[in-house]
Formats: sequence, C-alpha cells, structure tokens
Amino acid sequence: MAEPNLVGSMTPLPTPVSSVVFCEVEEGAVLLSTEQEIYFGLNGVGARIWALLPPVHDSLEGLCVALAKDYPDVDAADLKADVVELLGELKQNGLVA
Repeated sequence: MAEPNLVGSMTPLPTPVSSVVFCEVEEGAVLLSTEQEIYFGLNGVGARIWALLPPVHDSLEGLCVALAKDYPDVDAADLKADVVELLGELKQNGLVA
C-alpha cells in the first residue's frame, strides 16, 4: 500500500546531493556523503540507476524505460519496484534530495 505514495513522491526523480561523491568499483559503486560521512555501497544495477538520475532522466518512468533496455528479461513491475526501493533508501540516507 505504501508503494503508490512512494512512487508519487519519486516522480519527478530526486537528484543526487552535491556533497555526495560517486566512485565506481569492480562490483558496482560506492557513494560517500562528505557532509554526513556515510558510505553507501551499490551493486552494478544500483550504480546504473545512480547514473540515470537527473540530469540524465527527470522522471521515474524515463529511468525505468532506460533501465529496462539494459535488463530486458526483468519484469517491468519488478524493475520499477526495485528502483523505487533503492531511491527510498538513498533518500532516507540523505544521498538524494
């Protein structure tokens, strides 16, 4: 039941906080909030989602369409739910606004 509210709050997409440093690593990426001194690890899919955030895409729908091209075997509803979940975690940790 919480998903529609979260989806609504994620369209348009949140933007990366300027104090967050993105660093690709072999398994995905690491985010570092220089303000909060928080490290946040991303797997390969999470790193791809981060790369598709604004200014690349400005809506959840646009990001999901682009991501679906990279992962054509993933059900669209599952993909969107996973994106929304990650965006919620990023927002909760102050990495996007």
